Amino acid sequence: MAVPISITNPDLLRHSTELFMDSGFSPLCQRMGVMVAFQRFEDFTRNFDEVISCFANMPRDIPLFSKAHTSLYSEDDRKSVRDEPIHILNVAIQCADHLEDEELVPIFRTFAQSKFAEDRIYRHLEPALAFQLELSRMRNFDLTAVPCANHKMHLYLGAARVKEGTEVKDHRFFIRAIIRHSDLITKEASFEYLQNEGERLLLEAMDELEVAFNNTTVRTDCNHIFLNFVPTVIMDPSKIEESVRSMVMRYGSRLWKLRVLQAEVKINIRQTTTGRAFPIRLFITNESGYYLDISLYKEVTDPRSGNIMFDSFGNKQGPQHGMPINTPYVTKDLLQAKRFQAQSLGTTYVYDFPEIFRQASPTALVRHHPGSPEDSYPKDILTYTELVLDPQGQLVEMNRLPGGNEVGMVAFKMRLKTPEYPEGRDIIVISNDITFHIGSFGLGEDFLYLRASEMARAEGIPKIYLAANSGARIGLAEEIKHMFQVAWVDPADPHKGFKYLYLTPQDYTKISSLNSVHCKHIEEEGESRYVITDIIGKDDGLGVTCRALGIGAYLVRLGQRVIQVENSHIILTGASALNKVLGREVYTSNNQLGGVQIMYYNGVSHITVPDDFEGVCTILEWLSYMPKDNHSPVPIITPTDPIDREIEFTPTRTPYDPRWLLAGRPHPTLKGSWQSGFFDHGSFKEIMAPWAQTVVTGRAR
Repeated sequence: MAVPISITNPDLLRHSTELFMDSGFSPLCQRMGVMVAFQRFEDFTRNFDEVISCFANMPRDIPLFSKAHTSLYSEDDRKSVRDEPIHILNVAIQCADHLEDEELVPIFRTFAQSKFAEDRIYRHLEPALAFQLELSRMRNFDLTAVPCANHKMHLYLGAARVKEGTEVKDHRFFIRAIIRHSDLITKEASFEYLQNEGERLLLEAMDELEVAFNNTTVRTDCNHIFLNFVPTVIMDPSKIEESVRSMVMRYGSRLWKLRVLQAEVKINIRQTTTGRAFPIRLFITNESGYYLDISLYKEVTDPRSGNIMFDSFGNKQGPQHGMPINTPYVTKDLLQAKRFQAQSLGTTYVYDFPEIFRQASPTALVRHHPGSPEDSYPKDILTYTELVLDPQGQLVEMNRLPGGNEVGMVAFKMRLKTPEYPEGRDIIVISNDITFHIGSFGLGEDFLYLRASEMARAEGIPKIYLAANSGARIGLAEEIKHMFQVAWVDPADPHKGFKYLYLTPQDYTKISSLNSVHCKHIEEEGESRYVITDIIGKDDGLGVTCRALGIGAYLVRLGQRVIQVENSHIILTGASALNKVLGREVYTSNNQLGGVQIMYYNGVSHITVPDDFEGVCTILEWLSYMPKDNHSPVPIITPTDPIDREIEFTPTRTPYDPRWLLAGRPHPTLKGSWQSGFFDHGSFKEIMAPWAQTVVTGRAR
């Protein structure tokens, strides 16, 4: 039986405080612990009263567990504070006939007090370990423990809790680990140890996730990593963000492939050797794949409620600021679902593009003004409004929440502050929303594209079209599909064809007010029928089939400059449709029809980029060579290459690369130096490089 610990001793009090740092709350109370072992369950039941009597006579003057209770549990769990147990009874019962140690495995079961039923998610976890893993924060999900080869890792597959009968669409992995010193005793650690152990554990977590990711029957997204660093670290909290950012950038592509979009690190920090230790939380999110958001918090106790809260650390106020530390992880919202759908189709969600333009703009500033301090970048480097059609079909500027579009096309008017135009330049950006009818074109999309294009022409400003579509929309009148009947030529042999489609009088009465169909009334085979002559449909977008299927490809090709992402294709008809027409498998993928190897090498695409972010960077780079509108002169910036320098490269009588004359080249004899060409160093940007290779084309200053 354990002896109650007095906390009047200062050394023990400090030790208790350190334990508080590990667990997140500091109840100054005493716990009783009893460990008993029996050979048979009958022995345990016979001696139960004697065992439980150990807890009968507790000192009356000890602090109450209820003082810490409010900061640990949610409102729903605060039913009987004084009845909550603060003591632990460990019972070991031999359940095998042998006594070999290697055959005996300890079993842990946790029972909820309210209904005395086992909570299976805590099976084989000690209560203290479950608390440090913060499993209660996953209470919005039904969890299934996934076995791991690495016993340091605790992996769970979560399914969002939904109403009964509703399909679960939010599945995600939660992987959690605790970092300790190898001796399990040391209470202090260096920043280097934190870095090395954190990186090693991150790699181990990704290994376990990769195994689970490839062996699950459901598609997971928004996967989450939680690392709890137990030893106290003496360091400056500002170092954490730098270290974590560089680590995430090193393994970013692998984390993205595993759909790890959220991570959380808990560290106990002492800023000086004599300073007080306090917990720091680091939250990392990468929702779009192009912007890493890092928020830093410290844990503080709310003096009014007694709850432990997240308090933003530093100048940036994160989204968790002011929330209790036991706030559960939220399930996927509509925006995240749309983002996941777009990313699964290999593109970016349309409402993420403004943020990509914002993140890519400083890249242009750094390129033109290397070494500029971050403070010199304007805070409003990009501002934008959405262009929306009003009921009269006219374009209006509007600020509305992402995902509020009612058609599969979205347009923005952006103002960018660039090195060429520090006061700002306007552009029109039009993009398909691939999450809306898979980005297909209907009447609404056509009108928005038309009006936005007219605005760009009227103001003489650049128009940028970001293509992610599926061609023209083949509409179906859903309200008619389940109603129409078929008048067969021979009802016994449908292969002979049909005479007409018709509606019964009852169905025609239901649908006539919608003006979805035009019918003529006939009497045939002793019954009244309404023969369908025209199908109009109650929704717009029906009947666009007269347009070419590859309307999206036409719009791309009509553009004056085409940037193609490497994994994309520009096609009129898909490979599967062509194979059906040809009657055999001629094409294996759409890349054979309109991939980079077709379009770029035949001069359709001007340049290729690995992803959407690099594509936006290229757009901004090309815009830097253009005037802000068709009434303004070409922009002039302060050159970094002296205008009075000599052109060092000299053409030779033997064949040479003309790019050397245009852009210069590394000096052939002086290692580490540059042999200048005709244009400013670094300003020549070639286009259509693999097509018509006897001609070199590009832009330069």
